[in-house]
Amino acid sequence: MKILISQNAPSKLGAYESIQAEYGAELVFRPFFRIEPLTSREFREQRINLPDYTAIVFSSRYAIDAYFSLCEDLRFKVPETMKYFCTTELVANYLQKHIVYRKRKIFFGDGTPASVVALIGPKHKGEKFLITKSEGASSAPIRSLFDEAGLDYSVAVMVKSVTQDLHDLNPGDYGLMVLYNPADVKSLFENFPDYKPGDTRFISYGRSVVAAMEEAGLDIAVKAPAPGISSAASAVEHYLQGLK
Repeated sequence: MKILISQNAPSKLGAYESIQAEYGAELVFRPFFRIEPLTSREFREQRINLPDYTAIVFSSRYAIDAYFSLCEDLRFKVPETMKYFCTTELVANYLQKHIVYRKRKIFFGDGTPASVVALIGPKHKGEKFLITKSEGASSAPIRSLFDEAGLDYSVAVMVKSVTQDLHDLNPGDYGLMVLYNPADVKSLFENFPDYKPGDTRFISYGRSVVAAMEEAGLDIAVKAPAPGISSAASAVEHYLQGLK
């Protein structure tokens, strides 16, 4: 079986090599889209004035790079007093690329919007927050929590997904596809507007892609992560085991 995975090949194939050996599967890694920062012109269309905000919320490293690039383009010097609230420690650590890391102004949660709001608590409630996001990504969960907590905030798109050219692929050749992001679904149908899944089955990795896949009529054979399925590779193996 040929399996199409909508990501760059990992530096260590490990589990995927085991799958190839045990099941005779042919794995093809191909990103369906790339992420680019908004231009300063695109950002201005949102009517967000960066100096108005005293705290910023980041959920990705792409958004961090885009924010500091926009600050430079717009000639806004980020003040030393700016506070940074990140969804995870990994994202928070990435700030070191742009600023001196000081724990008193950098905070990180456990990956959930609720953990970010808990970090803010009453101590930082007086800040004016800028919540960064990707184009097309839903900010509803975190906005709901910010509203409930009575926080002053705005939401700003920092990055956009750009569809990659996939026309050298024939999606009908693949018995299984692994999709990670709503932009993967968008790219698939922008490249192949008349695409019909046929016998192809799909694995969704991550919660954000499920709704887009279901709306597009893609048959999700495995939704991951799930108990006992912690990675995309283990989801592929789970699916192949079921075919035995």
